[in-house]
Amino acid sequence: MKLYIKYMVSNRCKIMVKDVLKGMGLHFIMVNLGEVDIMENLSPVQLQILKQELSDIGLELMDDKKSVLIERVKSLIIDMVHNSEEMIKTNVSDYLSKN
Repeated sequence: MKLYIKYMVSNRCKIMVKDVLKGMGLHFIMVNLGEVDIMENLSPVQLQILKQELSDIGLELMDDKKSVLIERVKSLIIDMVHNSEEMIKTNVSDYLSKN
C-alpha cells in the first residue's frame, strides 16, 4: 500500500516515519521523501492511528491527488538540490517529467 506524507523534507523525517511504522508493527518496503510503501493494507482504525502518530511529529498523511502531486514535485526538487553530486545537466522541467 502506497502512502503519501506531507512535510517530509529530510533524512531525519524518513527515520522518524520508519520509527512510527515499526512502532505500529507495520512493515515498509521503502520510505522516500513524501512517500512510503508498506506491505500491509491498513484498516480505518490503523489509518487513523497512523495519521495521529504522523501529526504528533509534524507530518501529515495526504489523500487527495492534487496535494500528492504538489508534494511529490517539492520532494523531487529537494532531492535534486540536496543529493546531486554534480550540477544538473538537464533543466528542472525535464528532470521532473522524467521522475
